[in-house]
Amino acid sequence: VQLVESGGGLVQPGGSLRVSCVASGFTFSTYAMSWYRQASGKERELVAVINSNGVSTYYSDSVKGRFTISRDNSKNTMYLQMNSLKPEDTAVYFCYSYFRNSWGQGTQVTVSS
Repeated sequence: VQLVESGGGLVQPGGSLRVSCVASGFTFSTYAMSWYRQASGKERELVAVINSNGVSTYYSDSVKGRFTISRDNSKNTMYLQMNSLKPEDTAVYFCYSYFRNSWGQGTQVTVSS
């Protein structure tokens, strides 16, 4: 199983960023996926969940209305579109698969002026 995140970077408050997770080594289209994040000195927290066919989603209260999780099963890829970013969104964002509880290596998102 391999999960590879990309798309992180530095963005100003109020800006947007999209991070991606490319999966391999399992049947991507049959498993729910999630995004987590971990800020420096804090515990890892759940950001969003998407079911296997992309119809059902869940968001934490802290990102609801600003972030959108999606997936393209033809590309084995999951996305997190982040809008109206705030400094408190600064964290390493991790891709998670419910197949064997697998994690990606993370991508850093920094929101700062």
